[in-house]
Formats: sequence, C-alpha cells, structure tokens
Amino acid sequence: MKLRLVTIGKPKLPYATVGWNEYVGRLQRLHTVQVNHLGDKYAEDAAKIQEAVVGTYVVAMEITGQMLDSLQLADFLTNRELEAREVSFIIGGPDGLPNKIREHADFRWSLSRLTLPHDLAMVVTCEALFRASTIKAGLPYHR
Repeated sequence: MKLRLVTIGKPKLPYATVGWNEYVGRLQRLHTVQVNHLGDKYAEDAAKIQEAVVGTYVVAMEITGQMLDSLQLADFLTNRELEAREVSFIIGGPDGLPNKIREHADFRWSLSRLTLPHDLAMVVTCEALFRASTIKAGLPYHR
C-alpha cells in the first residue's frame, strides 16, 4: 500500500526527530511511504498542500475529526487498500490546517481531543499507522 505523509515543517525537537525517523522507517518495511515536509511558510497555503496530495485519498489530521482505535485504523487502511487508493495523511502546522483542506478532505482523523504539540502529533501519527499496519499484517507489535 502507498502512504504519503505530508507535514508542515519537520520535527524539530530531538525526541521527535528520533521518533519520526524510527516510525517512518518501520512503516517503510510494510508500505511504500512518501514523505513531503512542506516549509512552515506554506502552513496556510491550501493550494500548495493540495498539490502534495493530488490524486490520493486525503486524510486531514484534525482535532475535531473522528477518533479511531488501533483496530478501526487497521480496518480503515484495509478498506483503502481494497479500493486501491493511495492515502495521504496531512499534518498541519502548529495552528492546524487551512479550512479549505479540512473541508475537502476525504476523511478527518483525530488522534485525541487533547491539543498535542506539533512535533508529538507527527510521531504519534506515525506510530499509530505502524501499529495499525502490524495488526493488518498479523504481526505481534500491537500486543
């Protein structure tokens, strides 16, 4: 399955850089993963963000989106794979995503109702995707 991880900015804090690299590396063992870090200057540029996800099933990371547990996320990924859809996960900047991106996304996913620091949200997203992918693949990590 093909996944795109589109972020505004890169992880900046040391723990987040290590975590991001660890989980993106793990995801790459299970999926074809494309990472696109857009510069902070594009945080409100809906056209630039949309350009990075054109032709894919778009998931906007949004605090008011639908929360999924790990099994539900595994089912979500399975359904996209059965549809032969490449999936893009967009992680906005510290102030979130532009309204146009949220409104036109195919799905809005919330990690939590808590406001997470931007760097932590990037790591948690990757870990959640990896955990769901191991469930989908029948691997023991998720236990």
